[in-house]
Amino acid sequence: MTQVGQVTARALMRRLAVEQSESRIPSIMAAVVREGQVAWQGGRGRTAGPPGGEPTPGTQYRLGSITKSMVAVVVMRMRDEGLLDLADPVGKHLPGVRAGEATVAQLLSHTGGLTAEPPTDWWERTPGVEAGELLGRLGPAHVKHRPGRRYHYSNLGYGLLGELVARLRGVPWLEAVREEVLEPLGMGDTTPRPRPPHAVGYAVHPYADVLLAEPEHDHGAMGPAGQLWSTAGDLARWAAFVAGDTGGVLAEGTLAEMREPAAVDDGDAWTGGYGLGLQLTRHAGRRLAGHTGSMPGFLATVWADPAAATGVLFLANATSGVGRTLLFDLLDILEEHEPRMPREWVPGAADPDLLALTGLWHWGPAPYTLRLLPDRGLALGPVSGGGRASRFVPQDDGTWLGLDGYYAGETLRVGPDHLDLNTFVFTREPYDPGAPVPGGVGDWHTPTT
Repeated sequence: MTQVGQVTARALMRRLAVEQSESRIPSIMAAVVREGQVAWQGGRGRTAGPPGGEPTPGTQYRLGSITKSMVAVVVMRMRDEGLLDLADPVGKHLPGVRAGEATVAQLLSHTGGLTAEPPTDWWERTPGVEAGELLGRLGPAHVKHRPGRRYHYSNLGYGLLGELVARLRGVPWLEAVREEVLEPLGMGDTTPRPRPPHAVGYAVHPYADVLLAEPEHDHGAMGPAGQLWSTAGDLARWAAFVAGDTGGVLAEGTLAEMREPAAVDDGDAWTGGYGLGLQLTRHAGRRLAGHTGSMPGFLATVWADPAAATGVLFLANATSGVGRTLLFDLLDILEEHEPRMPREWVPGAADPDLLALTGLWHWGPAPYTLRLLPDRGLALGPVSGGGRASRFVPQDDGTWLGLDGYYAGETLRVGPDHLDLNTFVFTREPYDPGAPVPGGVGDWHTPTT
């Protein structure tokens, strides 16, 4: 285990203690993960009414909507296996569903237009109904927006995804999540109902220091939206997974796809958004992925920074109260006291033919630089630093496929005297007359007056 130093540990613990005390949280556990290992963890408060017990890494709390991310992993596994396409209308796999025009991808990213809550009683506080009954209650009134029009968080959408998993896998959604996600990742303390030791869920009176125990039920068909219980130890493993330590559960490229923004709050300068089953946020130059969780009596959040292989998390037994900045503050404390060492640079071998391609190219009159990346990858970007930039990975047919930026998914072909990037021609000289520039190339000349 990579432990932080004593000074860092005390600073982290003090921040947690301040949150528990000032926000009046019955109990809270938090942890910091680095390079797949728990670097620090701490707990504060009491997990039940007087006298209660102190929280430990093995104490269970309710995960709430973090459950959604685990269901989404199973959906993405099925996509990779060819059992479904993300562009499929959900009605293709759930025939007769009267809200089935939304696609699988739209349900994953909360852009399917469905109502936020199911057509039941307050589902978080009451026993759930079976899938057949839930689906039978759906109708046009439960579609609030045209699919794809906007981000609108939908617990109901994940109820449908859970039933989709059940029908395509032939087992209940929970069994699929256990066999395909929890067990391979070693998350044996993550369960659908609480087991000892677990915290009791409480509401804290807003005007007095007294507690009210919150109810806990099996939520039936709505379980995929927030059923699971877990521990700080298991959630630390999940944070490592989201950061990139997939343990073979999911292809790295598929996990990266889940972390891409499918819906954002404020355009290109987004600070918060949603991918495919993962919430996204930005903080201090970091791009974080994870999820928040809330159920009566419980709050939880996990954020992972794949670029730094770092994660942070907390679990608390309060219906409300934990500040949004807690985990950001823990990240900042870690960065201030023990900044991550950059990886040592080492030279690598290069294909001479690819090495000859590097350097200056021109898109018309605009200069671009082509760099060689590991594993025969290429990076093309403007010399000025602003404009269209993308990375490319080699394909079996001798072309390169765009990974990100403007040219994501587009094909780069290398000719003897030019680059053809989805019909755009890059030449060594500006509009090189010796290269096949579409539209022809005249002579450069000096304007006369």
